[in-house]
Amino acid sequence: MMLVNGVADAMIQPTDRGLSYGDGIFRTLLLRDAFNRNWQRHYAKLAADCLRLGIVCPEASLFEQDIIRCKQEENVGVVKLTVTRGIGQRGYMPQQAAIPTRIVSTAPLPAYAPQCIGDGVAVRVCQLRLSRQPLLAGIKHLNRLENVLARGEWQDPDIMEGLLQDEAGYVIGGTMTNVFAVRGRQLYTPELSNSGIAGVTRERMLGFAVGLGLSVRVTQLSLADILESDEVMLCNSIIGVWQVRELGQKRWQKGQYVKLFRALLETDND
Repeated sequence: MMLVNGVADAMIQPTDRGLSYGDGIFRTLLLRDAFNRNWQRHYAKLAADCLRLGIVCPEASLFEQDIIRCKQEENVGVVKLTVTRGIGQRGYMPQQAAIPTRIVSTAPLPAYAPQCIGDGVAVRVCQLRLSRQPLLAGIKHLNRLENVLARGEWQDPDIMEGLLQDEAGYVIGGTMTNVFAVRGRQLYTPELSNSGIAGVTRERMLGFAVGLGLSVRVTQLSLADILESDEVMLCNSIIGVWQVRELGQKRWQKGQYVKLFRALLETDND
């Protein structure tokens, strides 16, 4: 199901800046028994990202109404929230009076194999290097061509994710995930001041770390840092958290923290 400004199956205008320039923001979250699973966090991040781009974010109540309508169609699935700057004239200059376009769409949950949770996943290192742009860093904007090109680098169904590095060789995240590494009692995750997406699940896992006895370091991580870690995890709002089982010639045994984080992500609903 798709709603455009609350209208079912409406068409996106060709002059919408989201289509023309990728001028917009999106979030993806689980649609379960209650539509508001971590809703406040997702909406806060959506609004903050819109503010960064100077886009007026629609009120939370409008999205809530749309999600309730979508829930009538699918009790379990994925809901995607998109805000574009709206319809505009030709040219890059954004119009100050533009009315944003609000899009809510749903899809079935991806059919990931149970082994992704039970055994962990195999990942690879992508050849594509992420560009550095501090003004867009952390934002889940609609310009995701880097991720598209990176994900197109492999067809092997046994490889579930690809790690992305920036131009300096630091690991930023996966094509669809944020990355965590554990060494001893320290939890590491890449700092995202120049590129990458700061996901809601990443934020939640950082909040859980202290309760698990882990000290947190948000820092630059090289590929060598990842390979030397005791445990490596991938997360997003749809998969929750997966452990990395193998990367190239490196193999990891089942870690102790992935199950703990997974349990917290499943039970905590703030």
